[in-house]
Amino acid sequence: MRTVLATLCVLRCVWPVAEALCGETSDPRSVESSGKLPVRVFILAGQSNMEGHGQIQADPRRNGGQGSLEFLARDPRTRHTLRHTLDAQGRWVVRNDVWIWYLGRQGGLTVGYGARKNRIGPEFQFGHVVGDGLKNPVVIIKTAWGGKSLYRDFRPPSAGGEVGPYYTLMIDHVRKVLADLKTVWPDYDGRAYEIAGFGWHQGWNDGLKREWVDAYEQNLVHLIHDLRRSLKVKDLPVVIAASGFGGRKQKVDRRLGIIQAQFAVARRPELRGRVVTVETRDFFRASDVSPSRQGYHWNGNAETYFLIGDAMGRAMLELLEPGTQK
Repeated sequence: MRTVLATLCVLRCVWPVAEALCGETSDPRSVESSGKLPVRVFILAGQSNMEGHGQIQADPRRNGGQGSLEFLARDPRTRHTLRHTLDAQGRWVVRNDVWIWYLGRQGGLTVGYGARKNRIGPEFQFGHVVGDGLKNPVVIIKTAWGGKSLYRDFRPPSAGGEVGPYYTLMIDHVRKVLADLKTVWPDYDGRAYEIAGFGWHQGWNDGLKREWVDAYEQNLVHLIHDLRRSLKVKDLPVVIAASGFGGRKQKVDRRLGIIQAQFAVARRPELRGRVVTVETRDFFRASDVSPSRQGYHWNGNAETYFLIGDAMGRAMLELLEPGTQK
């Protein structure tokens, strides 16, 4: 009997870093807490635009503060879309049903989980959308680093060659967080969890070289398949946010090649219906209504990052609960 139980325990302990769970306590995904919905875990990954450069504070010296989250919250054109992010006193809401971990920073979802604490990325509105759309508590694990390519840095195992160090680091971070969810969500009570989806926003570095552009579609397919194997989640839902900086006026063929590859992945027969690419070019805002002139960082425009997160969140809910977003 002890041999059978030990064998079952090995099969259930997916994460190498969680091998200790095979003692007195089993993998938390296998613990069914009576009457408690499982935690839904979402992984958001990519490079600097997944890190997020949407500026929070309005700087009146720069275009009158336009494009900042504070400006958007006051602007009659946009304030209604942000009303759920503010409390009755006008302070940024901190959610107690959506939690985030981003390279060691963790807490209830709110502003400040961008590349720096004065920025937001797609995680902000993504978290609000999935948090509102699901009855389950939500944990977001964000693993993003600036200036990283899929061709080298995130290179997945099945692409051949040397595995990208940031692919390995991404998987390690996910395993670390899931091995001790209480570090992210202090009220975690041992209930089951499930890895519910993966979001990807990346592409700048791969657009630097034609060879990398040509390989991007297949490398992204490899990434999806390898993630599913590494995380042991068959048909893991995946949402890709197109690398649409520059908007509809983007003319550089390498940049357009990355976008085309991202959409082509979602059309693959073996991935169709479980992978979606969302259009982002219409979210680009010009520098004269934005906090910066960094076009590759969407000019630091918080509305852009908000809309990217919104589109990713809605697409994810549609993959999880078809028909809910129509």
